Amino acid sequence: MRKVQKHYDEVAEIYDRRYDREQGRQYYDHISRQVLGCLDGGAFILDIGCGTGLFMERYLARGGSAIGIDISRGMIRRARDRCPMSEFVVGDGQALPFAGGTFDAVASLLAFSYVREPARMLSEVYRVLKPGGRLALCTLGRNMLTSMVPALYRIGELIEVKGIGVGDFGEHYYTEDEMVVLLEGTGFSEVTVKRCSFAHVAMAKPFFEIARRVEPFVEERVPRLAYNICASAIKPRP
Repeated sequence: MRKVQKHYDEVAEIYDRRYDREQGRQYYDHISRQVLGCLDGGAFILDIGCGTGLFMERYLARGGSAIGIDISRGMIRRARDRCPMSEFVVGDGQALPFAGGTFDAVASLLAFSYVREPARMLSEVYRVLKPGGRLALCTLGRNMLTSMVPALYRIGELIEVKGIGVGDFGEHYYTEDEMVVLLEGTGFSEVTVKRCSFAHVAMAKPFFEIARRVEPFVEERVPRLAYNICASAIKPRP
């Protein structure tokens, strides 16, 4: 995780250029809506891997409150500027520095793939949730297209391409079945897993616009072509 931390410290200043402008913002809006749709407004949530606070900003606009945690100090500095009334913590999702039963919900966008011990992180999430609390996350999904991405990113690192997420970080691209096994194995109930997003931020603009138009059809009829996985689950009440 130290390599991931160093990378995101280095790209913190340009992160929002990718995800908060033009097609990057459209992409991030889309995956955010998938996660927001699983959460109640007005709740107290923890955002794991909060980055520069892009998702927290969207959630706070619904009247809720949130704490963000991220391993990158650089990202946290920018998140504090974006959401000055919220609390942020530099830390690891695999060892959450919060008491049990603290949060109404936990969210995570585009961070779970970096986690070395996913079962450990989910156990921590389960611990800090209140009974009846919900987890909603969006992570990288595995399909024919995304299976090639890690190799391309490793090549990019070797030839010193400077880009967000470019490098050999050992990310894991999940299938729906893997997510179900992980969540149910942790003790979560009412597990739902679906694929989302076909218009990817890295696409050239003409292809991105075409992908946006067919995205609803892909997500409904041929979800295997979608790039991300959104999962939701509840911590059962006693």
